[in-house]
Amino acid sequence: MSKIAFMFPGQGAQKAGMGKDFYEQSETARKVIDKATELLDIDMKALCFEENDKLDQTEYTQAALVTVCMAMEHVLRERGLKADVTAGLSLGEYCAIASAGGMSTEDAITTVRKRGILMQNAVPGGKGTMAAVLGMKGEDIEKVVDPIDGVTIANYNCPGQIVITGWKESVEKASEELKAAGAKRVMPLNVSGPFHSPMLEEAGRELGQVLAGVQLSELEIPYVTNVTAEYVTDISETKALLATQVASSVRWQQSVENMIADGVDTFVEIGPGRTLAGFMRKISRDVKVYNVSTWEDVDKVVSELC
Repeated sequence: MSKIAFMFPGQGAQKAGMGKDFYEQSETARKVIDKATELLDIDMKALCFEENDKLDQTEYTQAALVTVCMAMEHVLRERGLKADVTAGLSLGEYCAIASAGGMSTEDAITTVRKRGILMQNAVPGGKGTMAAVLGMKGEDIEKVVDPIDGVTIANYNCPGQIVITGWKESVEKASEELKAAGAKRVMPLNVSGPFHSPMLEEAGRELGQVLAGVQLSELEIPYVTNVTAEYVTDISETKALLATQVASSVRWQQSVENMIADGVDTFVEIGPGRTLAGFMRKISRDVKVYNVSTWEDVDKVVSELC
């Protein structure tokens, strides 16, 4: 019997047109997207389906991506597909918690909207940045960046892909030193801030105040938190973890490795793109990975896993 994990992408997976086919084909998906429009007073169809300059601004990206991912997740659940555990990268963790029964879809959408605004406003524009480091082990990257003030590791995505974050000058200095130390490539990322950096600790504290007013429920299944890469089974831990997550490293590779060690052999990436499936190829080739990003994917995944 397969043990299934649902996994949800983070910022960077968004693209114009995401979820449009679900909206056209499914009343269940339409309800999620229309409800987001009502809750946020944002035209979610225009934001998600049409080319626009807002979709790459984190204050809009986060709500748009969670809305679309949850619309897709609701369709899969309606078709009978269930997970044994969930996980999400960065803002995708909100989808993971909602999918695991710990938070309503509506609260996930409204909370990440506020999270996006707090993160967008945490650091003045142009002061912070991020860069992807390719072809270098995490522990070797740590040795280079630890002595440099103002730069830390944001994401442990997979073997050979680590993201650093911090003050622009610090990230640029670290990038040069990483190249000299043997990194295959160091690529500046087109982001609007130094996410998952200690520079966002104040945003995390403010998010904690937002989360204080969010009603959580007992988890139906566990989810894996970015902060520790461990299973969460006690919902009382969730608010503190989400507040901390904003300014701490995303331990995605470790999260996946822990799920595999627990017996998960099938992963379903729910949301636009194939970013997490790409990471999975470098983490383990001994598991099955499915993507649900288009309406056509639904029948295939459901027929094979239900």
